[in-house]
Amino acid sequence: MQTPASSSESIHPLRTAPQVQALISFLEQEAQPVIVLDTDYNILAANTAYQRQFGMTERTYVGHKCFRVSHRYDMPCDQAGEHCPMKKAFEKRGPDRVMHIHHTPRGPEHVDVELRPIIDDRHDVVAYVERLSIVRSASARPSAEGLVGCAPAFNEALTALHRVAPSMLPVLLQGESGTGKELFARAVHEASARTRGPFVVVDCSGLTETLFESELFGHEKGAFTGANVRKHGLVETAQGGTLFLDEIGDVPLAMQVKLLRLIESGTFRRVGGVETLRADFRLVAATHKPLKEMMAEGLFRQDLYYRISAFPIHLPALRERADDIPLLVKSMLERSAGIGRTAVDPEAMKRLQAYPWPGNVRELRNVLERALLFADDHVIRPEHLPPDLNMQPLHIYASAQAPYFPSLSKAVPEDEAIRRAAAEFGGTRRELAAALGVSERTLYRRLKALGVD
Repeated sequence: MQTPASSSESIHPLRTAPQVQALISFLEQEAQPVIVLDTDYNILAANTAYQRQFGMTERTYVGHKCFRVSHRYDMPCDQAGEHCPMKKAFEKRGPDRVMHIHHTPRGPEHVDVELRPIIDDRHDVVAYVERLSIVRSASARPSAEGLVGCAPAFNEALTALHRVAPSMLPVLLQGESGTGKELFARAVHEASARTRGPFVVVDCSGLTETLFESELFGHEKGAFTGANVRKHGLVETAQGGTLFLDEIGDVPLAMQVKLLRLIESGTFRRVGGVETLRADFRLVAATHKPLKEMMAEGLFRQDLYYRISAFPIHLPALRERADDIPLLVKSMLERSAGIGRTAVDPEAMKRLQAYPWPGNVRELRNVLERALLFADDHVIRPEHLPPDLNMQPLHIYASAQAPYFPSLSKAVPEDEAIRRAAAEFGGTRRELAAALGVSERTLYRRLKALGVD
């Protein structure tokens, strides 16, 4: 049976120069970067757009494995703990799409990869065409603004965001407080066709029913005491753009009916007004509350829930993406103005990664800002961190899951602990990664660096 890495007979037809050149001539018309791959993962050719965005003048890609060029791996992506689009495209005999982090001349970047198989008259896959698109809504390296991350849990949320952004589906962002819901909502807006329109935030928490209606819909002059002039509401302000309802779980029950009517009919009236106005916005909502449990208790309308949750996205807690903490720390330090170049002592970084962060990214930012006040020489050390972080046990297991290797002392050096864990464990690499509380990709890189097979 043919496989993605089959014998040369299955790929020979596309190795002939005229056929490859004819395909590349066609792909040169593509504005996006495109490469052609054979079934052994070799790059047969690349269009000019690919060479411009991903290439370097001193480096040739033709004849090299795609996973070595893009990821610096010595094996296919699925064997290194990632989704391999070639494997899926071969199984489906159709296109497959995935979000990957690629090495580029600018450093690591999130790239949306779509792979399409080329099938011959015997229905055999003889090659693949891979189209790549750099994702601008997040950074895989330190950045002074926007979303930052590359951990698997973060990439999963980013993948969902990138899928839904071009559509008009309502998006519901669900996650704990401090996970960056407004940043994700803004990223949805900026990746959509409405990016030139306004991005309007409605903070639903702490608003009374009367105030919420006035803020959302606006009011006419004389509608109530103190309404001296007509006021346009946030729905009108969001015309042609995105309306972000933050903490929608806090919307008063009586107001949920009017919010539902707005979403269903696309119309509204100002408080004290009789004119029916039309709304034109993309809806993104967010909450840290368990809306399904609230529905069961009669605290949140079921019909409203199904209107706003057409495309739910889970935003991971910081403890679910501990691999991202060094990247986030560097980004936050870059964003802090007037502090010069600040470094984090390796021991302090270990403590930051070992802490469970109940307040998530917001709590991490607060801890760093506090530590900066004590770091007179611009080096954050363990003694600059709050007591809670210094009381946290230090070992390589970042998750709350109990380790499989209780015999490992917390005093054992981290590299040696990983060596011993790999030697003692009898399961797969994926199971070992779960036991250690790290991603399979991170474990693969660590084992490779240590020379452990």
